[in-house]
Parts: sequence; structure tokens; C-alpha cells
Amino acid sequence: MADDRKAALVRITGRVQGVCFRVWTRDEAERLGLRGWVRNERDGSVTALIAGPDSAVDTMLSRFWEGPPGALVSTVASEDASSVQPPAGFQITH
Repeated sequence: MADDRKAALVRITGRVQGVCFRVWTRDEAERLGLRGWVRNERDGSVTALIAGPDSAVDTMLSRFWEGPPGALVSTVASEDASSVQPPAGFQITH
């Protein structure tokens, strides 16, 4: 976990379900070498835990605003999650 210098719990709202947002998030996170998870919420939002080097977390936070084709992101709200132990790799959860 030496590379996990930063962790964020992120809530993304807008048209983020039904557009492969979770798969896109996992793929982007893996490209950046991040650990964590992503899931759909009942209210139509998506929540993600991302952890890794500061620059990779910052890059992912910026990419959330773009999302996959078909997504229309309204908000990206993040909070510090340094106390949360991320899983190995990056997972789509339910």
C-alpha cells in the first residue's frame, strides 16, 4: 500500500447509469494503476472509492467529469477516504 498516498470516496450524479459508467471507471482506474471499487446507487448516482498515487487520483477525479460516451455528468463530489482500506485491484461491486 506504499503507493496509496491518496484515497477518495466519490459520488457522481447525472446520466451515469445505463451508459457503462462502472465498466468505464474500472478500465480508466486500471490504466492509472488505481485500487478501489465502483457501484451504482439506488438514487441513480454512481459511487467509487479510488486509491493510489496523488497524481493518478487527481487525474481520475478529472476524468469522472467526462465519463464514457452517453454519460452526462452533473456533479462529482469527493471526500478524503485515507482511512479506508481499498481492495487489491479495482472491482465493480453491487
